[in-house]
Amino acid sequence: MPELRCEAVRWVDDEPFPGIVEVQFVDAAGRRRSSIDKSSVFARFAELTPESVYPIEVTVACEVQGDIEATSGDGVVTVSTCPDGVTTPDGRDTFAVHRSRLIP
Repeated sequence: MPELRCEAVRWVDDEPFPGIVEVQFVDAAGRRRSSIDKSSVFARFAELTPESVYPIEVTVACEVQGDIEATSGDGVVTVSTCPDGVTTPDGRDTFAVHRSRLIP
């Protein structure tokens, strides 16, 4: 399953266990998107704790739903972050991102 490259930018709260972090990424239109979820969802490459030095590169599992632009270079795809239930504060889980933001 592909993963979307993100950055954990801050520790939000210790509860519920194992703690909550805010994660951000930039979509294809250049908008900074934010999600807040359990640290374990994003901690595939690094342990996230209140003492960690942020930002930290992390990933979130995603599903590629299709190509938007089939141009040369860095194409744009639609992805959903639904595999781990990750959403933005307004409930959004589908985004257009540059293909280079994905780890196959």
